[in-house]
Amino acid sequence: MPPTTPRIYRWRAFALLAVAYFMTTVDLTIVNVSLPTIGRDLHFSQTSLQWVATAYALSYGGFMLLGGRAADLLGRRRVLLAGLGVFTAASLGAALSAGEVSLIAARAIQGLGAAVMLPAALSTVMNMFDEGAERNKALGIWGGLGAGGGTFGLIMGGLLTRYAGWQYVFFLNVPIGLAVLMLVPRVVPDSRIVSERRRFDVAGGVAGTSGLVLLVDAISQAPQYGWATPRTIAVLGASAALLVSFLVIESRTEDPLLPLGIFRLRTLAGANVAGLLLGGSFFAFVFARTLYMQGVLHYSALQTGLAWLSASVTSMALAGLSQWLVTKIGPKVVMTIGMTLIGTGIIWATQAPEHGQFLENLVGPFVVAGAGTAFSFIPISVAALAGVAKHQAGLASGLLNTSTQLGGAIGIAIASSVATTHTDALLHAGYAAPAALTGGFQQAFWVLGVIALLALPAILVLLRRSRPSEALAQTVIGEPQPVLAPAS
Repeated sequence: MPPTTPRIYRWRAFALLAVAYFMTTVDLTIVNVSLPTIGRDLHFSQTSLQWVATAYALSYGGFMLLGGRAADLLGRRRVLLAGLGVFTAASLGAALSAGEVSLIAARAIQGLGAAVMLPAALSTVMNMFDEGAERNKALGIWGGLGAGGGTFGLIMGGLLTRYAGWQYVFFLNVPIGLAVLMLVPRVVPDSRIVSERRRFDVAGGVAGTSGLVLLVDAISQAPQYGWATPRTIAVLGASAALLVSFLVIESRTEDPLLPLGIFRLRTLAGANVAGLLLGGSFFAFVFARTLYMQGVLHYSALQTGLAWLSASVTSMALAGLSQWLVTKIGPKVVMTIGMTLIGTGIIWATQAPEHGQFLENLVGPFVVAGAGTAFSFIPISVAALAGVAKHQAGLASGLLNTSTQLGGAIGIAIASSVATTHTDALLHAGYAAPAALTGGFQQAFWVLGVIALLALPAILVLLRRSRPSEALAQTVIGEPQPVLAPAS
């Protein structure tokens, strides 16, 4: 379906692809407010519960680049159908799970399906529309869906958990996925890159993702086993070995999943470091703050979802100003403001008491951190594509999405580990459970706030101060980053 095809058919195909994309962004957040209920029903430990969030994000981010490569070489519609089928089946498996192992495995497979589906959907959109007003309109809608998906997920997760049960958080994907599966062959065109070689860097993808999984496992399980125990040291050692082997594979293979030479672009490198720390701070903040509201303040799942509206509404309201500022003064200054606001908002949250009130103790950090996301996601997306050749725009965009999602997974593991360790220490010191939980979450917020502020040196050193009018135009080619899409 080339751009010469009548507009109505292109927009029908776009609408279907947008539904598939929206499903993946909703699943980044919809489970967050259900975690305490899932933990009680399936008897999760506190350290295991975070894997419901991180399993999806790790698989989603870890296989994103491999999914994009498969779509280009095997045919985008074929790969889209495969990813959508895996995602839908895994959603059904998650809904039917009766234990923590089966649920975590289903979430990981869900993430794999999303990682295969999303690059195929986006590259199909790029192939259907020529550069110009119509493509910009389509990708503007695409970006808006990414921004709205996070908010919709939080609220829908609260509604379904409250009135139907946490299983319906996953059941929701099944009828939608089946409907899209039936319509895609009739509506969506197929396309691929013509190439004589169809080499896939499977070894690199498995080594990198496995190394990150072991890293997250070591961090999250350390409170239970101890940091200096043979188990923790062995897992950290295996993680380091796998990640080093990933770098070796990428430097030697003819068709690397991640060409390391792309990091010679300092602005791209800085944007990805900032994206990693953005995910590691804000996404983990959503995870920890949600557990604080439900575990300490006894908010219902629905109340928790609605409380997050103050952050997401602030973010969406300031998105236009952020884009205008990036056009006028460049991404460096705007990104610095954004990451400072996120760090400040999270550190402000450390003051939340055991009996906190929404207006007095919650809304302030929500608004400040939410404003920070508006001034972070957009300039990071712009900087990640500044100076990138057109044939590498998809790689650069996928790399940023991978960095952000993996940062979120690692940040959640760190937050869970810090909160659990400090809570246990306070309980052993004689504190009551509510006070100990509050102290644990406060300690986690301190760490996450510092992680956000660690982005500032990378921004100041690696990014050049310039007016990126050309980069801003290119940014719509890459995958728009959701304004509130925590790794979950």
